[in-house]
Amino acid sequence: MTRFLFVIPLVLMASAASAQQQGHDACARDVSRFCRAHMQEGDQVVLACLKENRPRLSKACQKTLAEHGQ
Repeated sequence: MTRFLFVIPLVLMASAASAQQQGHDACARDVSRFCRAHMQEGDQVVLACLKENRPRLSKACQKTLAEHGQ
């Protein structure tokens, strides 16, 4: 039983990490296309750039931003 209780948090953490990676993958191309000049300025600056270019973003990236309240 103890093993089972230990495995549950590991599975949940792996699932969350996988979802975050998919979100990153969904916008990676858009970041390199539209926000390359800001990539070294931090995540918040890149996010602002993505928001400024929202109409030009891929559908997958737009969906990811919307799912994260952006």
